[in-house]
Amino acid sequence: MDYRVFDKTIVVRLDKGDEIVKSLTEVAEKEKCALASIIGIGAIDDFSVGVFDLNKADYDRMHYVGNHEINALTGDLTTKDGEPYLHLHITCTGPGGKVVGGHLFEAKVSLTGEIFMQTVCGKTDRKFDPSVGINKIVFD
Repeated sequence: MDYRVFDKTIVVRLDKGDEIVKSLTEVAEKEKCALASIIGIGAIDDFSVGVFDLNKADYDRMHYVGNHEINALTGDLTTKDGEPYLHLHITCTGPGGKVVGGHLFEAKVSLTGEIFMQTVCGKTDRKFDPSVGINKIVFD
């Protein structure tokens, strides 16, 4: 992984074997970034995503192995209990043109990842909302 800061944008290059969520968390910690919008593309070959089941108030998780092109990686960076908190969604195309995606839990880069973190001046935190079962953004 390597990255550079250009004004309010952090451009991150991920290399083969880098884990997306872990790498972006490291960048946020190093740059003391508490709020950002995230977009990206690239290729991954081992990843886990989920779709939130409203009845269970938990994610149905799926794991994929094999080369997939990232069509869209999108999400945000906030904080929870003072630590960086990533909320990412991903859509990928795999073998035979099959498209898969959902809430991203983890993903290992197979070729490269090109991710832009557009920082925002300010801070929001997250708190668990038991009525829906997720960590929601809260404003001070």
